[in-house]
Amino acid sequence: MKALLIGGTGTISLAISKLLIELGWELYLLNRANHSEEIKNDKVKFVTCDINDEEKAAQLLEGLDFDVVADFIAFLPEQLERDYRLFQSRTKQFIFISSASIYQKPLSDYRITEGTPLSNPYWEYSRNKIACEDYLMKMYRERGFPITIIRPSHTYGNRSIPLGVQGTKGSWQVARRMLEGKPVIIHGDGTSLWTMTHNSDFAKGFVGLMGNIHAIGEAVQITSDETLTWNQIYQVVADALGVKLNAVHIASSFLDACSDQDYHGGLIGDKANSVVFDNSKLKRLVPGFTAVTRFDQGIKQTVKYILEHPKYQTSDPAFDRWCDRVIFTLNNAINEINQ
Repeated sequence: MKALLIGGTGTISLAISKLLIELGWELYLLNRANHSEEIKNDKVKFVTCDINDEEKAAQLLEGLDFDVVADFIAFLPEQLERDYRLFQSRTKQFIFISSASIYQKPLSDYRITEGTPLSNPYWEYSRNKIACEDYLMKMYRERGFPITIIRPSHTYGNRSIPLGVQGTKGSWQVARRMLEGKPVIIHGDGTSLWTMTHNSDFAKGFVGLMGNIHAIGEAVQITSDETLTWNQIYQVVADALGVKLNAVHIASSFLDACSDQDYHGGLIGDKANSVVFDNSKLKRLVPGFTAVTRFDQGIKQTVKYILEHPKYQTSDPAFDRWCDRVIFTLNNAINEINQ
């Protein structure tokens, strides 16, 4: 089997690339010379270009066809219009990576299936993903473009610790605060439900859908069946770091109001909502699929890897100062009221 991954070295796609290599697929990666050290170059064929340069991409793809093409970096309908032009006659299956954040907010039922309505008025990112799905389904219905839509939720790997409230430079600064004994912010009261999926488990479900005739024309979510509260998630991270958790709970609406980054979408439109995923459809399409990496096990691997690789320890002093100001302001308000 022959596959082209557009991207191929991100949190989700890297795990898929590694599994495809292990399974003996003929693998092509199209990206801007982003060759991860975790992929052996002699087992991968690289198509080096910016996919947004459609003319160059078409030249480099001349004469090639694939069993599967998967785009991991498309966020807008016009990018998928480009993909349709490039791959309509080059692939037997085109996979688009959407997002579970597209499901309605607020949810009418915390149990999410692929039939849950799609509507997120809080986050433009999610609305763009919905528009992408609408375009692809139109191409499937009207022109027979063999699409499959994948909806991941919060998927993590070795490079970053998955958390709820972090800065624009990633989550390391939160881990650093934990290591320094400083208080860390948990949105809300920390009791809303969330699902974390290790990228190795995600890859198994994804590869099971590749070349799967029953997945054509379908949207499928891939997540773990494990459900945790945010309090549990932060506690597990602190345990993996070997420190005591010093948590401060702050309303998501307050965090949104006093930050210049997109907590409106990322929290109000996503992580502040309880989510429990029903993966029955995935298990029907990929018999035997089970997510086996429990979060407390997976996060130990993540923490160990990051501590051993300083390049993933990106400091974020601005976010650190913001956390201190927000917590100081909250404590001042409490003290004033209690006087």
